[in-house]
Amino acid sequence: MQTPSIDPRYQFDIKTLEMLVCPLTKTRLSLSADKKELISVAARLAFPIVKGVPLLSLDEARNVEPETLRQLPELKPGRH
Repeated sequence: MQTPSIDPRYQFDIKTLEMLVCPLTKTRLSLSADKKELISVAARLAFPIVKGVPLLSLDEARNVEPETLRQLPELKPGRH
């Protein structure tokens, strides 16, 4: 059984990430491991990506636990 592929129109373009910032702190965002959210480490918020579009509204964001933030690849020790 094949898993259905994601419609390319709904995939988040990683190049866009370089232009986006957290609406609260104006700091850079990180893409979650599952590529379904943009994470603001400074604000401890996760913004969903729906059909390839990041919803950067504070009303749409969810709180992220500090332990979850430490799991982000760019925050793991030894990565520079």
